Amino acid sequence: MESFGIYTLANDVVYDQLVALLNSIEVNVSPDIPVCIIPYDQRLDLVQKEVKSRKNVSIFENWETIQFWEDFAHQVWAVHPGASTSKISRNWWSSGHLQRKMCVFNGHFDRFIFSDADSLLMKPVDDIFEKLNAYDFVFDDWIHTKKRTKVPLNIPLLEKSKIGYEKDIRPRLHCSDFFGSKSGLFPEKDLDLYEKLLIEDREVEWLTAWWDDAHLFNYLTWKSNLALFNFTLSPNGQDKTGNCANSDRFVNIHNILYNQDELKPIHRIHYMNYSSSDFARLCQGEDVDICYRDEFLYYRFLKEPEKRPQQLKQPSIATKSNRLIQKAVKKLQIIVS
Repeated sequence: MESFGIYTLANDVVYDQLVALLNSIEVNVSPDIPVCIIPYDQRLDLVQKEVKSRKNVSIFENWETIQFWEDFAHQVWAVHPGASTSKISRNWWSSGHLQRKMCVFNGHFDRFIFSDADSLLMKPVDDIFEKLNAYDFVFDDWIHTKKRTKVPLNIPLLEKSKIGYEKDIRPRLHCSDFFGSKSGLFPEKDLDLYEKLLIEDREVEWLTAWWDDAHLFNYLTWKSNLALFNFTLSPNGQDKTGNCANSDRFVNIHNILYNQDELKPIHRIHYMNYSSSDFARLCQGEDVDICYRDEFLYYRFLKEPEKRPQQLKQPSIATKSNRLIQKAVKKLQIIVS
């Protein structure tokens, strides 16, 4: 087992984002840190080609572990109240892909960082690995500040059941797009118990949304009661920064982003709420409205600057109309499915 590394989750659909992430890791974290890509699905032709071109990047190939976590997720989400009421297409969710990132706890890094592929890392991660000397989970997000209806655990239900109080629950809430942790924290015997509690004791109702990997992850960290640290709750104000591309303000200094307030270094910028097709079109030269798109393009084409679009152009009216029609058709298919 390797001592430390970085995981991400990807396939060919997010190829542009994956390349940008890998380049940001090489430049801003370390050119030597190993990176392991967990397959989102079997569409991996471009990913495999990219892996062969990089000395420290590999693909997670333990399909037994992948199947284990997918089975665990399927069993749990099948009995969630949202399973019978959600209008989201069951075919889309049925792959179990959202739980694949949990394979990190059975992987080959003793200590690791997981980052969603739609991110750029902006500084070395020594501080995260240092925190893992005292904590089992390290996060850097603001989900604990959201409204009760937007957080992963059902706070009113937990309070009513006298399982926990809001003041104790909120500091343990977290996202799943970026975190540090250790291998082996969720042994199979514990997961068997959690599955029983979730299904037979209806603790699945603690999860506020159907089929959301962050919600199930929050359940596991809550039940395990292992030590957890969130940089946004740190007593050191320098640790508290933004990370979201479409809501936080950053300053670019030599293609590295800093928190606008006090120019504090950030761990990463997360391009959440932008689709993979947005980035694909941007990389093909389309004028797509993405915050911090110049920074993304810099890292995406860092090793092949000659391929970077020199000028971004607006799509034609016909193209825009066709996309609106396709979007409407997909929405209708989800509603009737």
